[in-house]
Amino acid sequence: MRPAVGFIGTPAVATKRISDEPAYVLHRYDWSESSLILEVFTRSYGRIALVARGAKKPSSNFRPILLPLQPLHIAFGGDAEIRMLRSAEWQGGHVMPTGDALLSGYYLNELLMRLLARDDPHPVLFDAYAATVQLLASQNIDTLEVALRAFELRLLQGIGLLPALDAQTATLAPLEPQTPYVLVAEAGLREAHDDDRASLQGRQWLDLQDTLKDDAPFTDTVQACVNHLPALKTQLRSLLHYHCDVKVFKTRQMMIDLQAF
Repeated sequence: MRPAVGFIGTPAVATKRISDEPAYVLHRYDWSESSLILEVFTRSYGRIALVARGAKKPSSNFRPILLPLQPLHIAFGGDAEIRMLRSAEWQGGHVMPTGDALLSGYYLNELLMRLLARDDPHPVLFDAYAATVQLLASQNIDTLEVALRAFELRLLQGIGLLPALDAQTATLAPLEPQTPYVLVAEAGLREAHDDDRASLQGRQWLDLQDTLKDDAPFTDTVQACVNHLPALKTQLRSLLHYHCDVKVFKTRQMMIDLQAF
């Protein structure tokens, strides 16, 4: 759905200006023949909407910079729901991902667009996103799946949709290290049944929980996911589909269609 933009030009009583804010462009919409509406993920202000006037003009300084999966520092102002982009500077550090890594980056952006409320800061999640984009840009196929699983965990935990992984959700009973458990959208973490397709042992869930503390580096979550990719993928995908109310993500469908082609 395109955002309502009729009030962009309305003067604000007190205009707040923010500068040198780390940010990534998540999505962009045409607003006029020459301008764009941007959905941007910032470190200190969360997901925000900005208008970039003249960004589509060939002479615009914005034109080569306002790209997804590229680290930016931006300045913006205004008190309306959609604020005004004042400047944007590319911070460098990596090239644009390509192929499967690019589609994976678009998948990250789709998750953030669906699950993050506007103006809700998540600085730890922002840092995890930046680290994941760096891994995708490395074009190392061995890190692609593990980076996605680690980010999904950090995202769900950061916005309060991941139950604690150190106890059974319904009973709060502690996990037994050698007992298999599954993460179920409607019931949280519970002991696995015979017909559950994917599960992890209690000690593995406990290891994952330890890496989700705010002061734990994202690399710890990545490392903890390495040996559990198939089981994590199945369970996290089910949880994400449930909370996003979709059967398949647009970027996932795009990847399936391209592979079929």
